[in-house]
Amino acid sequence: MTSPAAAPRSPRRPEWAGRNYTLLTAASVVTSLGSQGALIAAAFAVLDAGGDGGDVGLVAAARTLPLVLFLLIGGAVADRLPRHRVMVAANTLNCLSQGAFAVLVLAGEPQLWQMMLLTALGGTGQAFFGPAAEGMLMSSVSGEQVGRAFALFRLATQGSGLGGAAVGGAMVAAIGPGWVLAVDAVAFAVAGSLRAFLDVSHIPPREPGEGLLADLRDGWHEVVGRPWLWSIVAQFSVVVAVVAAAESVYGPLVARDSLGGAAPWGLALGAFGAGNVGGAILMMRWKPRRMLLAGTLCVFPLAMPSAALAVPLSVAGLCAVMFVSGVALEVFGVSWMTALHQEIPEDRLSRVSAYDWFGSVSMVPLATALAGPAEEAFGRTAALWGCTVLVVVVTAGVLCVSDVRNMTRRTKEVVVGVPTASEPAGWKRPADGS
Repeated sequence: MTSPAAAPRSPRRPEWAGRNYTLLTAASVVTSLGSQGALIAAAFAVLDAGGDGGDVGLVAAARTLPLVLFLLIGGAVADRLPRHRVMVAANTLNCLSQGAFAVLVLAGEPQLWQMMLLTALGGTGQAFFGPAAEGMLMSSVSGEQVGRAFALFRLATQGSGLGGAAVGGAMVAAIGPGWVLAVDAVAFAVAGSLRAFLDVSHIPPREPGEGLLADLRDGWHEVVGRPWLWSIVAQFSVVVAVVAAAESVYGPLVARDSLGGAAPWGLALGAFGAGNVGGAILMMRWKPRRMLLAGTLCVFPLAMPSAALAVPLSVAGLCAVMFVSGVALEVFGVSWMTALHQEIPEDRLSRVSAYDWFGSVSMVPLATALAGPAEEAFGRTAALWGCTVLVVVVTAGVLCVSDVRNMTRRTKEVVVGVPTASEPAGWKRPADGS
């Protein structure tokens, strides 16, 4: 049976951009356009219904909690079932929940519990979609150009997210949040339709498993058996948490008190998004040989926004810092995806991605909840410097792991059973070369 990688391609399309990759990228662009505007719309829907900042936070937490609770299960399910079916089912749930949210908003005054429930359903869908989507993306590319493929995918997603946020904000002001939520529901329907056409014939049939718990245990062993993997997952559980606290709690407060209000802070966040796009463009050309070393060194700049807010820098200085940190984050992101693609067996990609996601989001609710008490106890400036120090310390700790420093990008297929410098002796690569 002909695999998607071997199918004929348009002469205008690069060799590595096969049918599945193109469908996945197009669908991701569509959902990013809708979802970024929907995040703004959801907040204003709560406020228009008479809620306050605390109610907006409750609706946001309602999305995060099921994401944390169901991520690991979602990863196991995505490695057990055909990933494209999991993705389509998750998109269907997101479409229905956002559609119901839109109807409630357009019909009158939605209740807070209704908005929390529908947002929680959206978070549940994301918990199952994310690991399946990452595993599907990684199985859709091969060869020496995987880094470029991941960079282009992230470029398309980040760019459409920036555009979606700008257009969504304007649409909320012009026609109201309900219609923006409706547009997001339609975007999920379109993206799900595209993903239904994904070809999984090149993926070997799954062997019958021993159950969901056994699959979760296998994924855990895959993570803890690789020091480079669990150390970076642990690192990002801290990095993402403190960066989220600094940017979602302290950033708006510093902007209000020292920078002139919401507009300069929005400009700084826009600079970060522009940096994401710039970093993705960079990684389409740059293929660092020691990819994890390059990626980890680029985590250090993520400490800079907290330091800039602690000073605080001028608006221009803050925007420059946010742009650099956005570039650095994309360098890490592409390097990380390339390492996972190279080192993790195809049939465990979604479970490993789920543990990765879980590590990144699990500490965010705690960090954002503690941000206020930390400010009261130590002062805002000290709390921001604490965020800076934590990012630097945990990143320096990861550099002590030899596999992080020494793992190299492979340019040739690996002979089964022959370990490379980044594989322990006795570790055998599966026959499909994953």
